[in-house]
Amino acid sequence: MNPRLQGSPTAEPPASAPPRDAPSPAPPPARRASGSRHGAEGRPRFAIAVTAVFFALLYLPVGVVVLFSFNSQKSLTVFEDVSLRWYGAFLRDEVLLDSLGMSLRVSLVAMAGSLVLGVALALGLVRSRGRLGSFAGLVMLVPLITPEIVTGVAAMLLFKGLGVTLSTTTVMLAEITFSISYVTVILRSRIAALNPEIEEAAMDLGATRGQALRLVTLPALLPSILASAVLIFALVFDDFVLAYFTTGVDPQPLSVRIYSAIRFGVQPTINAVGTLMLAGSIGLIALALAIPRLFGRRGGLDLLSGK
Repeated sequence: MNPRLQGSPTAEPPASAPPRDAPSPAPPPARRASGSRHGAEGRPRFAIAVTAVFFALLYLPVGVVVLFSFNSQKSLTVFEDVSLRWYGAFLRDEVLLDSLGMSLRVSLVAMAGSLVLGVALALGLVRSRGRLGSFAGLVMLVPLITPEIVTGVAAMLLFKGLGVTLSTTTVMLAEITFSISYVTVILRSRIAALNPEIEEAAMDLGATRGQALRLVTLPALLPSILASAVLIFALVFDDFVLAYFTTGVDPQPLSVRIYSAIRFGVQPTINAVGTLMLAGSIGLIALALAIPRLFGRRGGLDLLSGK
């Protein structure tokens, strides 16, 4: 044994083990994360405030229109009792009803025309492999990025230059031309996602190219076609700028008629008409976005964004 360890005055006795019943020492207090307080204090309060102000400025006027459409009095500043008086006045106004009928006709014709041309254009753009197809795809996007007022003025000058009198027909032609791009954008992404081997298999089984298109491709595109139809109907029905520059004297689309009426003072009937148009547009757009989901496909927002 080492003599330095045996009987050494400097040797420390071994530490005795703590008894089993002794409580274990408490762990040191955890340090509070320094970022928690800064995370709470670093919330983008200014951005939240700006967003709240934006939505307030955007939707409060719409809410006022909806509220005063149910006002029992003619006042546009004091709300008294809830009433359907102005909705009844709208249903008895022959001028507004004629404008409503024209807007419905224009929307239906524009929806049908843009669907036929848009489906054909989308099929051609997807299946075209040359530079001409790429150039046509870029040209197709021009109406989407061009200000609508420019499109409206150009359409009016075109009809004037050709000697065509502005009427319901000119409104329909302008709306069809403007709506083709929306249909093409929605359907193009869907057609690109289709498996071309399915159509080729149908042709191998004896179907012609037209039969394969009618029996295979178009049924696969049906949800997107229906969503496009509802969306185009809503957009055309609410359109003002293009209709204003291409419409005739009488009858006028409902949006143009409302603008002409408020130039001489806002009537409570206009609030009722605006509320009905708002409700119809929201319902149609919601239906357009929900139709692909009903068929188990991607939603309308994904189709519009090309995802």
